[in-house]
Amino acid sequence: MRPIALTIGDPAGVGLDIAIAAWARREHARLPPFIFLGSAANVAERAILLGIDCPVREVSPEEAPRAFSMSFPCLAGFPEARAEPGELDKDDAAITIASIRDATRLVADRRASALVTNPIAKHALAAAGFAYPGHTEYLADLGQEYFGEKRRPVMMMAAPDLRTVPVTIHVPLASVASMLTTDLILETARITAAELKSRFAIASPRLAVSGLNPHAGERGMIGKEEQTIIAPAVEQLRREGIVASGPLPADTMFHAAARADYDVALCMYHDQALIPVKAIAFDEAVNVTLGLPFARTSPDHGTALEIAGTGLARPTSLIGAIRLAAQMGRAASGA
Repeated sequence: MRPIALTIGDPAGVGLDIAIAAWARREHARLPPFIFLGSAANVAERAILLGIDCPVREVSPEEAPRAFSMSFPCLAGFPEARAEPGELDKDDAAITIASIRDATRLVADRRASALVTNPIAKHALAAAGFAYPGHTEYLADLGQEYFGEKRRPVMMMAAPDLRTVPVTIHVPLASVASMLTTDLILETARITAAELKSRFAIASPRLAVSGLNPHAGERGMIGKEEQTIIAPAVEQLRREGIVASGPLPADTMFHAAARADYDVALCMYHDQALIPVKAIAFDEAVNVTLGLPFARTSPDHGTALEIAGTGLARPTSLIGAIRLAAQMGRAASGA
């Protein structure tokens, strides 16, 4: 058995807290084994602060599954971060980046089965010269470097009763309409449908495609994008044999009865996709990156600096991310 590679995230945030809390619940949560790419000293110090009994052991990836039942397994030799809980330290940016890079390399070398990333402070990394807006774009480049495959990653939010995919992601709302194209919707939908088949074992994924404007444009009275951009994409998807419906009014897509009619909702912009998931399952939702040559998930929350080290951070989303990453890794390998 290969472990999940779990990154440290920003050392000042709750990544350490939720990793320790998840390990403490490993038996009850039936948690697959992970190896943590962070300093054993940092883990031990944070565990003491949290009041959690957490023996830490430095191991190789191959030793991690055996060690997991009795100790918190950290990758041997990982450098120690300087940050105190809740206090960002610019010098720790290199550790955050190294954790992501080294964890991805473990997956590429088949020493880990999948990648789970803890939350990062994007503005802190940018201030330190990190050239990417977030995890997703960096992982796409690492996919090319380590796997020889450059693909366009697609963000999916997954909760027990709802999956959503934003077609445009981290862009200003004022730019969404100008960035939205039929080709972009088609590419996103194709990747989503293929990944739901290969990694989620859904034989014929049903895609519900939202409109952009209120009431899906009201037949052109409140915007033309539904008629000129979104509807042609839906029609093309159907011609390709992908089960797709829409454009649908976003305000009626997410109640329980509507959710029963699809496997994933394709939304036109970030908040249109994330608000319903977080409203329905804030503590359980998981961020999944589709389209990469490896399985990657993440908790559906940020660094929460204000509660780091207090014991208030809940590990539920991280536990879900680890379990889902293991499931996706097994599906991709045919296990």
